[in-house]
Amino acid sequence: MKSSIITFLLLSINLSAFGQQKDTWIAIWNQDSSLIGFKDSKGNIKIEPKFTPSLTWAEKFDDIIAVREERGEGNDRHYYHLTKNGKIVGRDSMYIFDNGFDCESEGFIRFRVIRTDKMGLFDRNGKIVIPAKYNYISRVMNGMVLTLKGAKTKLVGEHSILKGGKQSLVDTNNQILITDIKFKGLLDFFSLKVSSKPDKDTTRQNFIGTNKKYYSFIDFDKEFRFWLDTALLKNFTKNNLLTHTYKEITWSDTIDWGVDDKTNFIERNFELLKAKLLELKSVNCDYNIFDEGLNPYEYETEEYKEYFNNCGESKGWQYPVKNIVITHKVGKEYLQDHFSFLRTAKGYKLISITIRNGKLRNKD
Repeated sequence: MKSSIITFLLLSINLSAFGQQKDTWIAIWNQDSSLIGFKDSKGNIKIEPKFTPSLTWAEKFDDIIAVREERGEGNDRHYYHLTKNGKIVGRDSMYIFDNGFDCESEGFIRFRVIRTDKMGLFDRNGKIVIPAKYNYISRVMNGMVLTLKGAKTKLVGEHSILKGGKQSLVDTNNQILITDIKFKGLLDFFSLKVSSKPDKDTTRQNFIGTNKKYYSFIDFDKEFRFWLDTALLKNFTKNNLLTHTYKEITWSDTIDWGVDDKTNFIERNFELLKAKLLELKSVNCDYNIFDEGLNPYEYETEEYKEYFNNCGESKGWQYPVKNIVITHKVGKEYLQDHFSFLRTAKGYKLISITIRNGKLRNKD
Protein backbone atom coordinates (compact mmCIF):
# COMPACT_ATOMS: atom_id res chain seq x y z
CA MET A 1 0.00 0.00 0.00
CA LYS A 2 2.78 2.39 0.96
CA SER A 3 4.58 1.61 -2.32
CA SER A 4 1.39 2.38 -4.28
CA ILE A 5 0.98 5.76 -2.55
CA ILE A 6 4.59 6.71 -3.32
CA THR A 7 4.17 5.67 -6.95
CA PHE A 8 0.99 7.76 -7.20
CA LEU A 9 2.69 10.83 -5.70
CA LEU A 10 5.66 10.53 -8.04
CA LEU A 11 3.35 10.15 -11.03
CA SER A 12 1.35 13.20 -9.95
CA ILE A 13 4.52 15.28 -9.61
CA ASN A 14 5.74 14.21 -13.04
CA LEU A 15 2.40 14.98 -14.70
CA SER A 16 2.28 18.37 -12.99
CA ALA A 17 5.78 19.23 -14.18
CA PHE A 18 4.93 18.05 -17.68
CA GLY A 19 1.87 20.27 -17.76
CA GLN A 20 3.87 23.40 -16.97
CA GLN A 21 4.81 25.10 -20.22
CA LYS A 22 8.13 26.93 -20.10
CA ASP A 23 8.06 30.27 -21.88
CA THR A 24 11.43 30.50 -23.60
CA TRP A 25 12.47 34.07 -24.32
CA ILE A 26 14.12 34.72 -27.68
CA ALA A 27 16.97 37.14 -28.38
CA ILE A 28 16.18 40.39 -30.19
CA TRP A 29 18.57 43.00 -31.60
CA ASN A 30 18.65 46.77 -31.71
CA GLN A 31 18.71 48.61 -35.04
CA ASP A 32 22.44 48.30 -35.72
CA SER A 33 22.73 44.79 -34.20
CA SER A 34 25.15 45.99 -31.53
CA LEU A 35 22.97 45.07 -28.54
CA ILE A 36 20.62 42.22 -27.70
CA GLY A 37 17.57 41.87 -25.47
CA PHE A 38 14.78 39.31 -25.17
CA LYS A 39 11.11 38.86 -26.06
CA ASP A 40 8.66 36.19 -24.92
CA SER A 41 6.94 33.62 -27.11
CA LYS A 42 4.08 36.03 -27.83
CA GLY A 43 6.42 38.73 -29.05
CA ASN A 44 6.26 40.92 -25.94
CA ILE A 45 9.59 42.61 -25.22
CA LYS A 46 10.75 41.49 -21.77
CA ILE A 47 14.23 43.08 -21.85
CA GLU A 48 15.07 45.93 -24.22
CA PRO A 49 18.35 45.38 -26.13
CA LYS A 50 21.12 46.42 -23.73
CA PHE A 51 23.55 43.49 -23.58
CA THR A 52 26.69 43.32 -25.72
CA PRO A 53 26.77 40.14 -27.83
CA SER A 54 30.54 39.65 -27.84
CA LEU A 55 30.38 37.57 -24.66
CA THR A 56 26.63 37.11 -24.18
CA TRP A 57 25.99 34.22 -26.54
CA ALA A 58 22.55 33.20 -25.33
CA GLU A 59 20.06 33.14 -28.21
CA LYS A 60 17.36 31.84 -25.87
CA PHE A 61 16.62 32.53 -22.22
CA ASP A 62 14.94 29.79 -20.16
CA ASP A 63 15.99 30.37 -16.56
CA ILE A 64 19.32 32.14 -16.00
CA ILE A 65 21.92 33.74 -18.28
CA ALA A 66 25.30 35.47 -18.04
CA VAL A 67 25.43 38.97 -19.56
CA ARG A 68 27.64 41.97 -20.17
CA GLU A 69 26.02 45.38 -20.05
CA GLU A 70 27.78 48.62 -20.97
CA ARG A 71 26.62 51.75 -19.20
CA GLY A 72 27.78 55.20 -20.14
CA GLU A 73 30.96 55.77 -22.08
CA GLY A 74 34.44 54.33 -21.82
CA ASN A 75 35.00 51.02 -20.06
CA ASP A 76 32.07 51.16 -17.66
CA ARG A 77 31.07 47.54 -18.12
CA HIS A 78 28.91 45.41 -15.89
CA TYR A 79 29.10 41.61 -15.85
CA TYR A 80 26.50 39.59 -14.01
CA HIS A 81 24.09 36.64 -14.02
CA LEU A 82 20.41 37.40 -14.55
CA THR A 83 17.42 35.23 -13.62
CA LYS A 84 14.05 35.24 -15.38
CA ASN A 85 12.46 37.29 -12.58
CA GLY A 86 15.15 40.00 -12.85
CA LYS A 87 17.37 38.96 -9.97
CA ILE A 88 21.06 39.84 -10.43
CA VAL A 89 23.68 37.54 -8.88
CA GLY A 90 27.35 36.72 -9.31
CA ARG A 91 28.59 40.14 -10.41
CA ASP A 92 32.02 39.87 -12.06
CA SER A 93 32.07 36.12 -11.33
CA MET A 94 31.81 34.87 -14.87
CA TYR A 95 32.97 31.54 -16.19
CA ILE A 96 34.29 32.16 -19.69
CA PHE A 97 34.85 29.32 -22.12
CA ASP A 98 35.91 29.64 -25.76
CA ASN A 99 35.64 33.46 -25.57
CA GLY A 100 32.04 33.43 -24.35
CA PHE A 101 30.08 33.30 -21.10
CA ASP A 102 28.76 29.98 -19.87
CA CYS A 103 25.36 28.84 -21.13
CA GLU A 104 22.62 27.63 -18.81
CA SER A 105 22.11 23.89 -18.70
CA GLU A 106 18.98 22.32 -17.20
CA GLY A 107 18.30 25.55 -15.31
CA PHE A 108 21.83 25.87 -13.89
CA ILE A 109 24.84 27.98 -14.82
CA ARG A 110 28.48 27.86 -13.76
CA PHE A 111 30.37 30.78 -12.22
CA ARG A 112 34.00 31.44 -11.31
CA VAL A 113 35.35 33.51 -8.42
CA ILE A 114 38.31 35.47 -9.78
CA ARG A 115 40.01 35.92 -6.40
CA THR A 116 40.25 32.19 -5.71
CA ASP A 117 40.04 30.94 -9.33
CA LYS A 118 37.45 28.38 -8.22
CA MET A 119 34.15 27.40 -9.81
CA GLY A 120 30.64 26.91 -8.45
CA LEU A 121 27.06 26.53 -9.69
CA PHE A 122 23.94 28.75 -9.56
CA ASP A 123 20.42 27.37 -9.90
CA ARG A 124 17.59 29.05 -11.86
CA ASN A 125 16.79 31.29 -8.88
CA GLY A 126 20.35 32.55 -8.55
CA LYS A 127 21.01 30.44 -5.46
CA ILE A 128 24.44 28.87 -5.05
CA VAL A 129 23.80 25.12 -5.06
CA ILE A 130 27.46 24.11 -5.43
CA PRO A 131 29.92 26.44 -3.69
CA ALA A 132 32.97 27.77 -5.53
CA LYS A 133 35.53 25.28 -4.26
CA TYR A 134 36.39 23.34 -7.41
CA ASN A 135 39.07 23.84 -10.04
CA TYR A 136 36.53 22.86 -12.66
CA ILE A 137 32.85 21.94 -12.95
CA SER A 138 31.28 20.49 -16.08
CA ARG A 139 27.94 21.65 -17.42
CA VAL A 140 24.93 19.95 -15.83
CA MET A 141 24.08 16.64 -17.49
CA ASN A 142 20.98 14.81 -16.27
CA GLY A 143 21.13 16.59 -12.92
CA MET A 144 24.83 15.78 -12.40
CA VAL A 145 28.21 17.47 -12.90
CA LEU A 146 31.79 16.30 -13.03
CA THR A 147 33.98 18.23 -10.62
CA LEU A 148 37.76 18.53 -10.33
CA LYS A 149 39.43 19.40 -7.03
CA GLY A 150 43.05 19.63 -5.94
CA ALA A 151 44.46 20.18 -9.44
CA LYS A 152 47.45 22.39 -10.21
CA THR A 153 47.60 24.97 -12.98
CA LYS A 154 50.38 24.42 -15.49
CA LEU A 155 51.36 26.83 -18.26
CA VAL A 156 51.78 25.18 -21.66
CA GLY A 157 52.80 27.75 -24.23
CA GLU A 158 50.27 30.58 -23.96
CA HIS A 159 47.60 28.43 -22.33
CA SER A 160 46.98 27.22 -18.79
CA ILE A 161 45.90 23.62 -18.20
CA LEU A 162 44.90 21.73 -15.06
CA LYS A 163 47.01 18.77 -13.98
CA GLY A 164 46.23 16.16 -11.35
CA GLY A 165 43.46 16.46 -8.80
CA LYS A 166 40.48 14.21 -8.12
CA GLN A 167 37.44 14.05 -10.38
CA SER A 168 34.10 13.33 -8.74
CA LEU A 169 30.50 12.98 -9.87
CA VAL A 170 28.24 15.34 -7.92
CA ASP A 171 24.52 16.03 -8.17
CA THR A 172 22.96 19.50 -8.21
CA ASN A 173 22.19 19.19 -4.48
CA ASN A 174 25.97 19.09 -3.94
CA GLN A 175 25.87 15.42 -2.95
CA ILE A 176 28.90 13.39 -4.04
CA LEU A 177 27.70 10.34 -5.96
CA ILE A 178 31.09 8.94 -7.00
CA THR A 179 34.17 10.10 -5.12
CA ASP A 180 36.87 9.32 -7.67
CA ILE A 181 35.54 8.69 -11.17
CA LYS A 182 38.06 7.84 -13.87
CA PHE A 183 37.21 6.99 -17.46
CA LYS A 184 38.39 7.47 -21.02
CA GLY A 185 36.30 8.70 -23.91
CA LEU A 186 32.76 10.07 -23.56
CA LEU A 187 29.98 8.77 -21.35
CA ASP A 188 26.25 9.26 -21.77
CA PHE A 189 25.22 10.62 -18.37
CA PHE A 190 21.58 10.48 -19.46
CA SER A 191 21.82 6.68 -19.53
CA LEU A 192 22.38 6.37 -15.76
CA LYS A 193 21.49 3.08 -14.10
CA VAL A 194 21.95 2.42 -10.38
CA SER A 195 22.06 -1.18 -9.18
CA SER A 196 23.41 -3.42 -6.45
CA LYS A 197 25.65 -5.27 -8.93
CA PRO A 198 27.73 -4.13 -11.93
CA ASP A 199 25.71 -3.90 -15.14
CA LYS A 200 26.77 -6.64 -17.56
CA ASP A 201 26.03 -4.63 -20.72
CA THR A 202 29.39 -4.47 -22.54
CA THR A 203 28.63 -0.99 -23.88
CA ARG A 204 28.52 0.39 -20.33
CA GLN A 205 31.12 1.47 -17.78
CA ASN A 206 30.48 0.76 -14.09
CA PHE A 207 31.56 2.83 -11.06
CA ILE A 208 31.08 2.23 -7.35
CA GLY A 209 29.18 5.05 -5.66
CA THR A 210 29.39 6.54 -2.18
CA ASN A 211 26.20 4.63 -1.36
CA LYS A 212 28.00 1.35 -2.23
CA LYS A 213 25.77 0.86 -5.27
CA TYR A 214 26.96 0.66 -8.86
CA TYR A 215 26.43 3.55 -11.25
CA SER A 216 26.68 2.63 -14.92
CA PHE A 217 26.69 4.76 -18.05
CA ILE A 218 26.77 4.00 -21.76
CA ASP A 219 30.19 4.50 -23.33
CA PHE A 220 29.45 6.32 -26.60
CA ASP A 221 32.38 4.74 -28.43
CA LYS A 222 31.50 1.19 -27.39
CA GLU A 223 27.85 1.82 -28.18
CA PHE A 224 28.62 3.16 -31.65
CA ARG A 225 31.02 0.39 -32.59
CA PHE A 226 28.52 -2.24 -31.46
CA TRP A 227 25.73 -0.51 -33.40
CA LEU A 228 27.91 -0.17 -36.49
CA ASP A 229 28.75 -3.88 -36.56
CA THR A 230 25.35 -5.29 -35.65
CA ALA A 231 22.82 -2.79 -36.97
CA LEU A 232 24.44 -1.50 -40.17
CA LEU A 233 27.32 -3.57 -41.54
CA LYS A 234 25.91 -6.99 -40.69
CA ASN A 235 22.85 -6.39 -42.87
CA PHE A 236 23.96 -3.86 -45.47
CA THR A 237 20.94 -3.50 -47.72
CA LYS A 238 19.52 -0.40 -49.34
CA ASN A 239 16.49 -0.43 -47.04
CA ASN A 240 18.65 -0.85 -43.96
CA LEU A 241 20.91 2.03 -44.99
CA LEU A 242 17.83 4.19 -45.55
CA THR A 243 16.58 3.29 -42.07
CA HIS A 244 19.86 4.43 -40.54
CA THR A 245 20.20 7.65 -42.53
CA TYR A 246 18.90 11.06 -41.51
CA LYS A 247 16.05 12.41 -43.67
CA GLU A 248 18.46 14.72 -45.50
CA ILE A 249 22.14 14.19 -46.08
CA THR A 250 25.00 16.64 -46.61
CA TRP A 251 27.59 15.41 -49.09
CA SER A 252 30.71 16.54 -50.91
CA ASP A 253 33.37 15.10 -53.21
CA THR A 254 36.38 16.54 -55.03
CA ILE A 255 34.16 18.44 -57.47
CA ASP A 256 30.80 19.27 -55.91
CA TRP A 257 28.73 19.37 -52.73
CA GLY A 258 25.08 19.57 -51.73
CA VAL A 259 22.23 18.64 -49.40
CA ASP A 260 19.81 15.97 -50.67
CA ASP A 261 16.81 13.96 -49.60
CA LYS A 262 18.19 10.67 -48.31
CA THR A 263 16.12 8.46 -50.62
CA ASN A 264 17.22 10.19 -53.82
CA PHE A 265 20.84 10.35 -52.68
CA ILE A 266 21.07 6.69 -51.67
CA GLU A 267 19.27 5.52 -54.82
CA ARG A 268 21.96 7.24 -56.91
CA ASN A 269 24.95 6.21 -54.81
CA PHE A 270 24.11 2.97 -53.00
CA GLU A 271 26.73 0.77 -54.67
CA LEU A 272 29.52 3.25 -53.97
CA LEU A 273 28.41 3.73 -50.34
CA LYS A 274 28.14 -0.02 -49.85
CA ALA A 275 31.64 -0.60 -51.19
CA LYS A 276 33.09 2.17 -49.06
CA LEU A 277 31.45 1.23 -45.76
CA LEU A 278 31.95 -2.51 -46.11
CA GLU A 279 35.69 -1.80 -46.27
CA LEU A 280 35.39 -1.40 -42.51
CA LYS A 281 34.98 -5.17 -42.20
CA SER A 282 38.38 -5.77 -43.78
CA VAL A 283 41.34 -6.28 -41.44
CA ASN A 284 43.41 -4.13 -43.81
CA CYS A 285 41.09 -1.13 -43.66
CA ASP A 286 42.88 1.97 -42.34
CA TYR A 287 40.27 3.94 -40.44
CA ASN A 288 39.67 5.96 -37.27
CA ILE A 289 36.54 7.09 -35.45
CA PHE A 290 36.47 10.61 -34.05
CA ASP A 291 34.05 12.34 -31.65
CA GLU A 292 32.63 15.60 -32.96
CA GLY A 293 29.69 17.91 -32.43
CA LEU A 294 27.10 18.91 -35.00
CA ASN A 295 28.33 21.96 -36.93
CA PRO A 296 26.01 24.90 -36.06
CA TYR A 297 26.93 26.73 -39.27
CA GLU A 298 25.89 23.83 -41.49
CA TYR A 299 22.85 22.69 -39.52
CA GLU A 300 21.18 25.94 -38.49
CA THR A 301 17.53 25.35 -39.38
CA GLU A 302 14.72 24.52 -36.95
CA GLU A 303 15.07 20.89 -38.03
CA TYR A 304 18.20 20.56 -35.88
CA LYS A 305 17.38 22.84 -32.93
CA GLU A 306 17.18 19.97 -30.42
CA TYR A 307 20.86 19.20 -31.02
CA PHE A 308 22.04 22.64 -29.84
CA ASN A 309 21.77 24.48 -26.53
CA ASN A 310 20.52 28.03 -25.97
CA CYS A 311 23.87 29.48 -27.03
CA GLY A 312 24.00 27.59 -30.31
CA GLU A 313 26.57 25.09 -29.04
CA SER A 314 26.36 21.48 -30.19
CA LYS A 315 25.07 19.19 -27.43
CA GLY A 316 27.83 16.68 -28.07
CA TRP A 317 27.54 15.38 -24.50
CA GLN A 318 24.12 13.98 -25.44
CA TYR A 319 24.04 13.88 -29.24
CA PRO A 320 27.62 13.31 -30.43
CA VAL A 321 28.62 12.94 -34.05
CA LYS A 322 30.79 9.89 -34.71
CA ASN A 323 32.98 10.57 -37.74
CA ILE A 324 34.49 7.52 -39.47
CA VAL A 325 37.56 8.52 -41.48
CA ILE A 326 38.81 5.90 -43.97
CA THR A 327 42.28 6.55 -45.38
CA HIS A 328 43.37 5.30 -48.80
CA LYS A 329 46.83 5.50 -50.27
CA VAL A 330 46.56 6.34 -53.97
CA GLY A 331 50.02 6.55 -55.49
CA LYS A 332 51.92 8.96 -53.28
CA GLU A 333 48.76 10.60 -51.99
CA TYR A 334 46.62 9.81 -48.96
CA LEU A 335 42.92 10.37 -49.59
CA GLN A 336 40.31 10.29 -46.84
CA ASP A 337 36.60 9.52 -46.99
CA HIS A 338 34.37 10.69 -44.12
CA PHE A 339 31.08 9.19 -42.91
CA SER A 340 29.45 11.11 -40.06
CA PHE A 341 26.72 9.59 -37.91
CA LEU A 342 24.61 11.73 -35.58
CA ARG A 343 23.32 10.12 -32.40
CA THR A 344 19.60 10.87 -32.22
CA ALA A 345 16.76 9.79 -29.95
CA LYS A 346 16.10 7.06 -32.56
CA GLY A 347 19.68 5.82 -32.76
CA TYR A 348 22.63 6.73 -34.94
CA LYS A 349 21.85 8.25 -38.34
CA LEU A 350 24.18 8.84 -41.28
CA ILE A 351 24.05 12.60 -41.79
CA SER A 352 27.13 13.64 -43.76
CA ILE A 353 29.46 12.09 -46.36
CA THR A 354 32.72 13.34 -47.86
CA ILE A 355 34.28 11.31 -50.64
CA ARG A 356 37.83 12.04 -51.74
CA ASN A 357 38.66 8.66 -53.28
CA GLY A 358 35.84 8.44 -55.81
CA LYS A 359 32.94 10.42 -57.26
CA LEU A 360 29.37 10.72 -56.03
CA ARG A 361 26.50 10.91 -58.48
CA ASN A 362 24.84 14.27 -58.09
CA LYS A 363 22.15 13.69 -60.75
CA ASP A 364 20.80 10.66 -62.58
